Amino acid sequence: MLSNLVVAAASQYSTLIILVVFLALMYFLMLRPQQKQQKKHRDMMSDLKKGDHVITIGRLHGVIDEINQADKTVTLDCDGIYLVFDLRAIAQVTAQAPQAVTAPAAEEAAKDDAKDTAEEAADDSTDDSAKADDDSTTNETK
Repeated sequence: MLSNLVVAAASQYSTLIILVVFLALMYFLMLRPQQKQQKKHRDMMSDLKKGDHVITIGRLHGVIDEINQADKTVTLDCDGIYLVFDLRAIAQVTAQAPQAVTAPAAEEAAKDDAKDTAEEAADDSTDDSAKADDDSTTNETK
């Protein structure tokens, strides 16, 4: 009789242990990764700023033009078309806005240098062709 009670008690404890193990596995395999992903998304949404390139949940690509925290909306510039979306419609940020304002000035200077180099190369090629024409003319007259 006592052995039957021990077996019944052990059976109840083993069921309880299996249930606890199952709940722990479910937490670590399903709930915890989902919570991490939600936290990552919240951090991304709090870091949004004007000029960021984003993709919406409808896979529309655009650049943030304005963020309205009061209405929880964002205005996207999609090739000159301005669309207003709910902040929750932003799926991911593809490129952050440039931090330094001096970067465009440096790019402009590099473009000017490249243009000057191209103009010098064009001038050199026209000088060479003019010399070649002069040489061919002198060879024909001889």
